[in-house]
Amino acid sequence: MAAEPPGKSSGWLHAELESGSGLFLLDCRPHERYQAGHIESALSLSLPGLLLRRLRTGTLSARSVLPTPRRLEERELLLYDENTREDPGPASTSVLGLLLAKLREDGCPAYYLRGGYSKFQREYPEHCEAGIESPSPTDSTPECVLGLGGLRISSEGSDGESDREPSSATESDGSPALSNQSTFPVQILPYLYLGCAKDSANLDVLAKYNIKYILNVTPNLPNTFENNGEFKYKQIPISDHWSQNLSQFFPEAISFIEEARSNKCGILVHCLAGISRSVTVTVAYLMQKLNLSLNDAYDFVKRKKSNISPNFNFMGQLLDFERTLGLKSPCEIHSPTNQLYFTTPTNNNLFQLDSLEFT
Repeated sequence: MAAEPPGKSSGWLHAELESGSGLFLLDCRPHERYQAGHIESALSLSLPGLLLRRLRTGTLSARSVLPTPRRLEERELLLYDENTREDPGPASTSVLGLLLAKLREDGCPAYYLRGGYSKFQREYPEHCEAGIESPSPTDSTPECVLGLGGLRISSEGSDGESDREPSSATESDGSPALSNQSTFPVQILPYLYLGCAKDSANLDVLAKYNIKYILNVTPNLPNTFENNGEFKYKQIPISDHWSQNLSQFFPEAISFIEEARSNKCGILVHCLAGISRSVTVTVAYLMQKLNLSLNDAYDFVKRKKSNISPNFNFMGQLLDFERTLGLKSPCEIHSPTNQLYFTTPTNNNLFQLDSLEFT
């Protein structure tokens, strides 16, 4: 028997939404477009570039990157992008095509929406949710580029990166378009907080969490209270761009965080939007001080804050840092397929991190 065609019509999706069937919808467009408008109940799939490359090469399971990866056989999945009209095929380089092929290979009932979001929104606007203003035409992503969570990776896996945090700044404002997003700042450890620029200028927030140390991972955001003598600052002058070497600052950043801990003070690590640069530094700290692999450190932070997305180059620097530290993910040591999973903790010690105190 021939396999069921993977494409579904706008009318089919409309009927599913009307019936409340519990269809699992995934928006595969860049996160900025998801924020501008998306189909109701759809989840935005936001992945760092490192995961995309591993997915493409087959060293990462497609199930492991989904927001709810369990028991997929019991739910139909519908993926959509902006305007896919024909079956992307197994050789597709698009995000949608790549995920669709991998999921169907894995036996999941995955389909794509013919005509994509643009067609469905024209025909059934009542089932679409509006968000922030749509990106201008000059900001649109060309067809040869894969957009994941605002991260731009070319179809050949090169670092087609742009400084994306300014366009993602709305994430720090608690936009209702974001699902499963923690309020700022996010407590990573009892003394370590991950936040955005707005948090660093909020005295009430700083006082609430006993934050006396502030690590500013930007080249140009001001250290707002530097002159009042109450706070200690360190600034790392790095922009969110593929050409930047953030890893050179790991030792001093880690030392600064440790200083705050030894003085029994809270520390805020922030950049502009709290999704890339500050996340990279936080993950590096967990790797070195708690002997966590990149896999486990990244997963721990992502469980605390769902929309993290370090740029492709920073993820590569963290991978090099892992090698420098001599760390290995247990799944790398024991798995014959050498698969890495960033959604399921592999280190039993991970569950003890929340109870760490100032010691």
